[in-house]
Amino acid sequence: MSKQQVFTGSPWEPLVGYCRAIRVGNRIEVAGTTAMQDGIVVGAGDPYAQTRFVLQTIEKALNDLGANLSHVIRTRMFVTDISRWEEVGRAHGEFFGQIQPVATMVEVSALIDPLLMVEIEVEAMIENDPEAE
Repeated sequence: MSKQQVFTGSPWEPLVGYCRAIRVGNRIEVAGTTAMQDGIVVGAGDPYAQTRFVLQTIEKALNDLGANLSHVIRTRMFVTDISRWEEVGRAHGEFFGQIQPVATMVEVSALIDPLLMVEIEVEAMIENDPEAE
């Protein structure tokens, strides 16, 4: 079975040794994704804006691997302030309201940059694996 990887140019990818997303067969895993672009936090202080940016980044990674948001079966949301869960949830609902994957949201004490408020990872499954046919 072949492996496809997507990289976003994050400074942490080569340092830590990971890719943004990986596809093996019909399964896609997207690494924890934050609202960081070119070393700058997008939407500092705004968990809604950060969540939208994160989900747009995830959507692009899925597209690069031949999938889309409808293939997502699970999301995991890590937030630094659970009292603001509704802002994160509203953005998540804008992307997944019709898809409704299983989802988890938990509060964590910190993310890799103190301005980051949200990190999301997803799992996706594509119905047909071209290599299996």
